[in-house]
Amino acid sequence: MMAGLDPKELIELALLLIAVGALSGFLAGVFGIGGGAILVPVFYECFRLAGVPLEVRMPLCIGTSLAIIIPTSISSFRAHYARGAVDMEILRRWWLPIVIGVVAGSVTARFAPERLFKIVFVIVAWSAAARLLLARDNWKLGDKIPTGPLMRVYGFFIGLLSTLMGVGGGLFANLLMTFYGRPIHQAVATSSALAVLISIPGALGYVYAGWPAAARFPDVTALQLPFSIGYVSLIGAVLVMPTSLLTAPLGVRAAHAMSKRNLEMAFGAYLFIVGGRFVISLL
Repeated sequence: MMAGLDPKELIELALLLIAVGALSGFLAGVFGIGGGAILVPVFYECFRLAGVPLEVRMPLCIGTSLAIIIPTSISSFRAHYARGAVDMEILRRWWLPIVIGVVAGSVTARFAPERLFKIVFVIVAWSAAARLLLARDNWKLGDKIPTGPLMRVYGFFIGLLSTLMGVGGGLFANLLMTFYGRPIHQAVATSSALAVLISIPGALGYVYAGWPAAARFPDVTALQLPFSIGYVSLIGAVLVMPTSLLTAPLGVRAAHAMSKRNLEMAFGAYLFIVGGRFVISLL
């Protein structure tokens, strides 16, 4: 993965990943998103500079993101849970369909073209951004979150799309919970718990999906994906994880200090920006 980079470029790349880890951990706490929505676009640029082939670049970004989300989501969840902000009833209803969706997403990742991952990322990120930036309090799907089959369908698609997008499920859970009248702070806190459910089986699924990548992509050699297990880059994970763990609790404090509208606007603006990056790459 690092072939073709001189020592100075390697140092710059390492410092960038460490800084990204700090920012992703902070955002995991602020938005309950696990940090994947920032990790995937940044990893894409880092792996492009490092010479990772286009055919496997996006799934490698997503698999690595899901692996990093594991410790950051656990840290974020613990901090939100300590404040009593997590809706445990929703977790009990969603955990099984979410895990089933994650498995389906992992199988899809094994065979899907690279372009599909970008399209999913853009559609979801911009849909959520529009809801957060433009919606009013009277924009609702209902006054109460459903408890029957529809709830299980929601859970399945949260798991599926999160796995294809490399995020912890916060984008979808935040969107759904606020559309059913739940406070944004509770949605953020509950999303941090969902990220734990999604990231662990999701990362394992990408190890499976990318092992061995060379068997499906003859142009990809082992030299282009060293220190990777399937579609999980160990180098990226090791550099990003430590600082993300340190900053996740700081993000939780920031989230609870912000007003509802400021939190929605900040989250929406961020999603619009990162979605735009992949629109450019699709053109």
